[in-house]
Amino acid sequence: MTQLILDGEWTLASFTNDSIVAPIQIPGDVHSALLVADKIPDPYYGCNETDVQWVSEHDWLLTKSFEADSSTLEAPRVDLILSMVDTVASVAVNGEVVLLCANMFREYRVDVRPYLKQGENILTVTLKRADIEAKARAERLPFPVPWAVGNNQIPHMNTLRKTQCHAGWDWGICLLASGIYDSVKLQPIHNMVLKGVRTAQQWQSNGQCDLTVSIDAETVGTDSVAIECVLTSPCGESQSATIAADAESLACGFTITHPERWWPAGYGGQPLYSLTVSVDGQQVTKRIGLRELHLDTTPDEAGSAMTFVMNGKAIMSKGANWIPLDAMPGLQTPDRYRQLLEDAKAANMNMIRVWGGGMYERDCFYELCDELGLMVWQDLMFACALYPSTPEFLKDVELEVAYQVRRLSDHASIALWCGDNEVIGAIGWYPESRTNREKYVVNYDRLNRVLQEMVEREDPYRRFWASSPCNGELDFGDAWHDDNKGDMHFWDVWHSGKSFDAYHTVKPRFCSEFGYQSWPSLPTVKTFASEDDWNVTSPTFEQHQKNGRGNSIMTEMFTRYFRFPKDFAQMLYLSQVQQALAIKTASEYWRANKPLCRGILYWQLNDCWPVSSWSSIEYTGRWKQLHYHAKRFFDVQAAVFVEEQDALALRLINDEHRNVDAKGQVTWYDWQGEVIDTWPFETKLGEDDNQTVWQCDRQVIDERKHQGFFHVVMECEGKESTNTWFDDVYKRLPLPKASVDVEIIEGMDGLRLVLTSDLPAFFVHLEFEGEGRFSDSSFTLMPCSPVTVNFEGCADVEAMKAGLRVYQLSETF
Repeated sequence: MTQLILDGEWTLASFTNDSIVAPIQIPGDVHSALLVADKIPDPYYGCNETDVQWVSEHDWLLTKSFEADSSTLEAPRVDLILSMVDTVASVAVNGEVVLLCANMFREYRVDVRPYLKQGENILTVTLKRADIEAKARAERLPFPVPWAVGNNQIPHMNTLRKTQCHAGWDWGICLLASGIYDSVKLQPIHNMVLKGVRTAQQWQSNGQCDLTVSIDAETVGTDSVAIECVLTSPCGESQSATIAADAESLACGFTITHPERWWPAGYGGQPLYSLTVSVDGQQVTKRIGLRELHLDTTPDEAGSAMTFVMNGKAIMSKGANWIPLDAMPGLQTPDRYRQLLEDAKAANMNMIRVWGGGMYERDCFYELCDELGLMVWQDLMFACALYPSTPEFLKDVELEVAYQVRRLSDHASIALWCGDNEVIGAIGWYPESRTNREKYVVNYDRLNRVLQEMVEREDPYRRFWASSPCNGELDFGDAWHDDNKGDMHFWDVWHSGKSFDAYHTVKPRFCSEFGYQSWPSLPTVKTFASEDDWNVTSPTFEQHQKNGRGNSIMTEMFTRYFRFPKDFAQMLYLSQVQQALAIKTASEYWRANKPLCRGILYWQLNDCWPVSSWSSIEYTGRWKQLHYHAKRFFDVQAAVFVEEQDALALRLINDEHRNVDAKGQVTWYDWQGEVIDTWPFETKLGEDDNQTVWQCDRQVIDERKHQGFFHVVMECEGKESTNTWFDDVYKRLPLPKASVDVEIIEGMDGLRLVLTSDLPAFFVHLEFEGEGRFSDSSFTLMPCSPVTVNFEGCADVEAMKAGLRVYQLSETF
């Protein structure tokens, strides 16, 4: 009764051109297989995106032969289990069609025992053209439903339950991927089908937690079987229970008298209990985090709160938006998931928003978020378009949402189910819906109500949030500009061209999207562009800039804040300074308005291919300057300068739910690094505190305008943090051209780099050609205050000397 996993090498063949045959790894995708087989050029290099569009214009046949042994054939039922089938597919066993798939986000299960034979069997999956199916579905709709024009390069993707950004986005390549992205399984069954396991937590007033385990199973045989359930604590202590197959209720309960609670990163640990359920040769294992969670939206003087409360404590949610890991799903490996999510935690993030134009992520993503303490704001997969509300579409979506919520709801990391990304707003974007708004609002509400009903039925323990952004239930207002309730998307700086101080004009309760672009670093550029194309308006660079105005917006903003960079490398570097400055400006101001603001998620964490984008981590895994700054401005204790009406203030922020001692000094330096004035401070920060510890009258600063800058060094329990403030935009400041020296020291733990400078140097950034990252970068370097940075990667001293480049702001011009 052993489950048969049909992963590994299959055969890929085109229906259109019988000369195109290649191996394909399943789980995997067609483009990845063709790339490995040298049937297509690298889609990510140069302008090759255009040259590989033919791939999505073919139907593709996937074939796998397997042996069915006697133990498999003795079973009265053998289930073929498929999920993440992208997207329109026909599945056959030994030439007999057994299943039709049309939703990438559903699991399909079918009994194939009647079609199996002793010895060799042939499983085939025909992947049909998504563009043709999308067009046919659009033509059958009772009225036009606008698709994501401006993002999708292929029409009508909104009619398909498929990753929407596969057809392109304003950061995404258009590949229209297809394939099977999860294991293909054959499960022999004799007496009982184990379909799923769900848990529920009930917290008692005495602090104990009662865990109920519910089993979704179906009896198919006549023999008596029992379901075995084992719960093991983080320290290895186990409880067990047995459920008879004919029991009135397939459920059992465990009492945890001294539960170890799960906390978001920065607030406590992430202990996980192991639950194993076994029956009839089938087994489900889950890791359970015990915690109490709710979303507080209580009305208050400013509007309404938007605060996640964990274990009775208000949480400051800090993080970024997540897009699919790679545009070729076959390249989405567990190691890459781990690296990105560990990098998110390393930047002091505690929440990731899974954006609605991507995919419900793989199991390993949520398992890692549980392990790392990263809460997940989970969008359902609808984004930036309108969607059908026909009975057949709604029925398909019902099955999709039921499956996904059942699959994911036992993860401690899941904090919220959100109906969509910007679909409420999209009602006002398209001519059809603008001229007949009532009709399309009703159309939206029909779908959204189904989503809400399914989520609340399958997971009554978490909040359903209609849309992002959204002001609240049945509120179809302008959440892009209304900051007093709900979650906000604030794009006035990027899309509307406002300066960075526009972030100071709003005080969102929870900002779930805001962002600013940069170009990738030179080492990443080298992976997709030849030296002849090292120009931001070259054909290759423009192919790798999917936002139509992106390059213009960035270069125009240069002229507001900086002197124009002198060469290509300095343009790349300065774009990342500018991006970091934008997100830092917003994040520090909004954190300084805690508890009014309780959530900051910038757009976006990652890239799905090497591209100019809003990400803080490049496709190659390199940290942009923004990510290094996020590590500082998201730290659990932070010192931030706030410009008030008549003064400059220093606020100290403590997110932890405990008191901490803080001390330090604000120093006003001139451009030679000489002290103009100093102000020491020492205070006790209360739990979840936000405290002003210093102010300087603005008139005093204006009297010595351009003569220097303010720098703070704060120490909290042995950990030091710094920040710097300037009294004008950088292009008007007499920035000194400092001489920065680097000593590279090889030790037992790897390389250490000691940086010294003769004059103040700003946004000092380390860039290495090889793989790895630095413990810190893009910082202020002061004379007589060397900074030691660790390199986290594999390199010796000679390699580091050869591949290291050190930037500073004054060298850009």
